Amino acid sequence: MILPIYIYGQPVLRKVAQDITPDYPELKELISDMFESLTASDGVGLAAPQIGKDIRVVVIDLDVLGDDFPEYKDFKKAYINPHILEYDENAPKETMEEGCLSLPGIHENVTRPTRIHVVYKDDQFNDHDEWVDGYLARVMQHEFDHLEGKMFIDRMPPFRKQLIFGKLKALLKGKVRCGYRTKIAHK
Repeated sequence: MILPIYIYGQPVLRKVAQDITPDYPELKELISDMFESLTASDGVGLAAPQIGKDIRVVVIDLDVLGDDFPEYKDFKKAYINPHILEYDENAPKETMEEGCLSLPGIHENVTRPTRIHVVYKDDQFNDHDEWVDGYLARVMQHEFDHLEGKMFIDRMPPFRKQLIFGKLKALLKGKVRCGYRTKIAHK
């Protein structure tokens, strides 16, 4: 089932998400719905707060990049209870443009570390402890930020955020134009 994407201004987007246990109700269906919603909105990552759930679940689908980046061919993965343990201080930082399904129409440069140490459970609740680099590390940081109640705009310099203030205000007023189902904040 395609779920609506919660838009900037929804309180759940600013809450710290909670870890879940293997007996979380209908988890497999939720993950399936999240992948379906992600595909319908042409995104590469989706965190549970973006569909109104304050739990630590993220889905990432990088298959669309598979032609240019063979390592991402058929890459489709769910991350349960993910946490970033550390950022590799010796790895370079990289600035790239980011967008967010919860901030339609806003794209800005964000600087992030290129290598991170993460722990998470897969959809079978097996534990993983990995160092991740490259584009996947960026997507993970973006999505895992949602689990901490943060959005990519929080990582922008204040003067850049001031430049998009009008766009953010419009989103708060429910002025949203995008090609996927949304749920706006109450006016």
